[in-house]
Amino acid sequence: MDEFAQLGKGAKIWGWITLFMGLLAFASPAVSGVTVVIMVAIVLIVAGFARVIAGLQGDGFWSILFGILYVVGGAVMIGRPYLGLASLTMVLIIYFLVNGIGEIIAAFQAKPQQGWGFVLFSGTVSVLLALMIWNQWPLSGAWAIGVLVGIQLIFAGLTMITVGSAIKEVTRG
Repeated sequence: MDEFAQLGKGAKIWGWITLFMGLLAFASPAVSGVTVVIMVAIVLIVAGFARVIAGLQGDGFWSILFGILYVVGGAVMIGRPYLGLASLTMVLIIYFLVNGIGEIIAAFQAKPQQGWGFVLFSGTVSVLLALMIWNQWPLSGAWAIGVLVGIQLIFAGLTMITVGSAIKEVTRG
């Protein structure tokens, strides 16, 4: 039981740290958005080098070509992070739009099952969010990624704190 209590305590501590980081990201969305762009760029560069190496070891021309494209894309994102932020924001707009339309269609297909209205609401919010971000694009790139990352971190932190507290309650009883 003591190990379980330690797990709960650790979840709460990491939850508070995650919540704090989410508040920082939310308070400075441009900085957190650029940070996300740089992280994605680093991943692209590392993956690109891996593809080039695999291509040189026998995967062939296409692996080398796509590896070079990854490296160049990552380098451009690091060199021009706001261009990368605008590009990632466009991907986000497309994701919200497609996801929202899919949820709306799924909701009407599920009608009258319980919860169909919530799915419809979620899809409508996704479409409206896509349209709101699109309406301000490319300027929305300065805030959209950072705000959404901040919100996600805040909710993840709150979830970790809640789970940690629940574990603490279970170990008391």
